[in-house]
Amino acid sequence: MSLPQKKIYTSEDYWSLPEDVRAELIDGQIYYQAAPNRIHQKILMELSATIRNHIRGNHGLCEVYPAPFAVKLFEGNDQAIVEPDISVICDPHKLTDRGCSGAPDWIIEIVSPGNPGHDFIYKLNLYAKAGVREYWIVDPRNHNILVYYLEQKDFGVKTYTFHDSIKVNIYDDFWIDFHDLDL
Repeated sequence: MSLPQKKIYTSEDYWSLPEDVRAELIDGQIYYQAAPNRIHQKILMELSATIRNHIRGNHGLCEVYPAPFAVKLFEGNDQAIVEPDISVICDPHKLTDRGCSGAPDWIIEIVSPGNPGHDFIYKLNLYAKAGVREYWIVDPRNHNILVYYLEQKDFGVKTYTFHDSIKVNIYDDFWIDFHDLDL
């Protein structure tokens, strides 16, 4: 007796989901996402505004997009579309009507209590493989931020707290002071 085969979903299945459904397509599997809590949204808004203000204030070309915003990480891979909490894209050719096609330069994920391993393990590896230059994991429960510098040959990680000022490596002159965000 053969075992039932797991259904493999594609971008066509992802784009067919109702607009009000938050989900990601990773390795042909759809992962549904619950609505974020208030602190998650506060962090998302504060960081997005801080990043946008820096880009605008310096007449930068990069653009910041908070979730929900679809990112197709790999060209030619029809089985991986994610919705990072914050995506910063510096190559305008990657932007499409549907979101981003290719790896953003910088991704920030805010850990949800329901599935922390997804951000810490699975997405870290996925983003490194895709060519994301910098990946931040903001953990509201532990009040810390893990910063991964993925474009380095032997990528490194640094840990910070909600009281620290953190250098954004994709920019020469940009620091985010978490203490000033009043989280």
